[in-house]
Amino acid sequence: MGFIQLDSRWQYDHVISPFSRLYLITNGEGWVWHNGQKFILKPGYLYLIPSFTYSRYHCDQFLEQYYISFFDEMPEGLSIYDLTSTLYEVKAEPVDYSLMERLLAQNPGRTIQQPNPKEYDNRPEVLSFNQPKPSQSLSQFVETNGILLQLFSRFLGAENNDDRQRAKGIHQLASVLQYIDSHLHDKLTVEQLATKVHLNVDYFSRLFLTIVGIRPTDYIINKRLERAQLLMTTSSMALKAVAESVGIPSIYYFSRLFKRRFGIPPGQYRETAWTM
Repeated sequence: MGFIQLDSRWQYDHVISPFSRLYLITNGEGWVWHNGQKFILKPGYLYLIPSFTYSRYHCDQFLEQYYISFFDEMPEGLSIYDLTSTLYEVKAEPVDYSLMERLLAQNPGRTIQQPNPKEYDNRPEVLSFNQPKPSQSLSQFVETNGILLQLFSRFLGAENNDDRQRAKGIHQLASVLQYIDSHLHDKLTVEQLATKVHLNVDYFSRLFLTIVGIRPTDYIINKRLERAQLLMTTSSMALKAVAESVGIPSIYYFSRLFKRRFGIPPGQYRETAWTM
């Protein structure tokens, strides 16, 4: 988190981060592209860029902003974006400026020194930004999370019946989703998952597709690839070891899946990340 002034050097393509970003624009103009849409960054507005989405960043002359980078995974291994529809651009409230200032005051030393998202996304110590500082008190830690939740709440649209039904269904599958998240390194089958919730395989598959939006096998693959990307951006593990640790023992199959999901082979992704 921090406050930064950017210029025409802030132009990056093919950024896929393991964490979300939240911006409050105070001056200037730029744009970001993600989720199939271009968002013009305007002063007085908050912007949200979800994790694991292909995005682009651009500034022609000058852009001034508060920024926060944060992890959004929930206990079930889900992202908040799996549970509800979100907005990506909202008008900032007057209090949001004060919240940003308070957040920075409570968390000194967490600014990003390099504005290139490809570079700071791929630091081995990136996970340390999500941990309490040794000098941070419990009250500061709680306040930090409270402010972050308050700012994130701006992007939650009015809950509709589809959102409520989806959330209810997700909680029905909570034990299965937790099991998948903690056993990505193991062999996982739809039969095995259906048995855990005492359901027929066909019925379980249809229920999973209805609630989560994709088939169980595709969900497992997505979670494995997201975990792999996180390992690749926070460790120096060999690609083969990364693939094995997420339950894909074949490096060739892993490479094919990774490229299909993120648009770039894992080797090239890591080479680009570590030579920026």
